[in-house]
Amino acid sequence: MIYDDIKNFNKQFDYKPAVENSNGLKKKFNKFLVAGMGGSHLAADILKAWKPDLDIVIWNDYGLPTLRDIKDRLIIASSYSGRTEETVDAFNTAKAKHLAVAAVSAGGKLIALAQKFKTPYVQLPDWHMQPRMALGLSLKAILALLGNRKGLHEASELAKKIHPSRQEASGKVLAKRLYESIPVIYISLRNASIAYNWKVKFNETGKIPAFYNVLPELNHNEMTGFDAKPRTAGLSKRFHFIFLKDVEDDRRVIKRMNILEKLYRDRGHKVEVIFLQGQSRLEKIFSSLNLADWTAYYTAKQYGVESERVPMVEEFKKLVSGR
Repeated sequence: MIYDDIKNFNKQFDYKPAVENSNGLKKKFNKFLVAGMGGSHLAADILKAWKPDLDIVIWNDYGLPTLRDIKDRLIIASSYSGRTEETVDAFNTAKAKHLAVAAVSAGGKLIALAQKFKTPYVQLPDWHMQPRMALGLSLKAILALLGNRKGLHEASELAKKIHPSRQEASGKVLAKRLYESIPVIYISLRNASIAYNWKVKFNETGKIPAFYNVLPELNHNEMTGFDAKPRTAGLSKRFHFIFLKDVEDDRRVIKRMNILEKLYRDRGHKVEVIFLQGQSRLEKIFSSLNLADWTAYYTAKQYGVESERVPMVEEFKKLVSGR
């Protein structure tokens, strides 16, 4: 049940990933490419927000991108189910091109391929959850393949630092404030993956439209679309803006966010302000995402929709496969 997944989220950080076929990593890599779709690439996005200097390319498509240094990268095919069509294709493309490749999955075809070709892989515990809910497991698995012991240690500390039950009430209140509105999440560029995760949770768990954008870029375009005038004010009234603020952001970005918040309020737009909180970068990120989970869960409850499954995604997959 998704309620239990959210409530016990911190327990994911007790997971100790094991790299199978580790002798297949013939050298230590400093560059990586993570191929994954939907919830299966979200952990890699978070790693980029945690350590922007990590050289990780994230790929969300069939095959692999054309990169001059792709032979210097470890390709990590990530699919929680192990059946994701695009990710399996990325794995097969890497093998066909004789590139270094590894897999992260709870099972399925992807693990079978890794075992067949004796390539490195981490098999996630199958806790029967949706990929978007398995971010702690996926993050630690990718860190293990990166060989990042420091990151694994910091992530493990979150088992004691994240307290999901303490955020449930806040998520319930926020969901109530957002009722009958379309959330738009704003954040700094360096934290973009956090806002994207919020959007995904509203879409998949809450079953509502949601959007996100980053500063300072949106100050040069998107905000002008919300400069409400008599003839266009009706188009904006259903949007509800969530500003995710981080005191560690560039002071110029913080200034821009504060000014934009005032401009939106002056124009009658609905605005929420939430500060990222935590002693470490990872704690800030995952505390925020746990709040997003609770908010999306109670959003679904308000509308009387099922919060866990994603039937439209499953219907789409069947149509694509011709079944």
